[in-house]
Amino acid sequence: MQYAVILTGGKQYKVAEGDEIFVE
Repeated sequence: MQYAVILTGGKQYKVAEGDEIFVE
């Protein structure tokens, strides 16, 4: 499974490809 690391507001989210990301 492929993983993508998203950097937002200094926070790190590790989610599987295809998953939805919710950020406040």
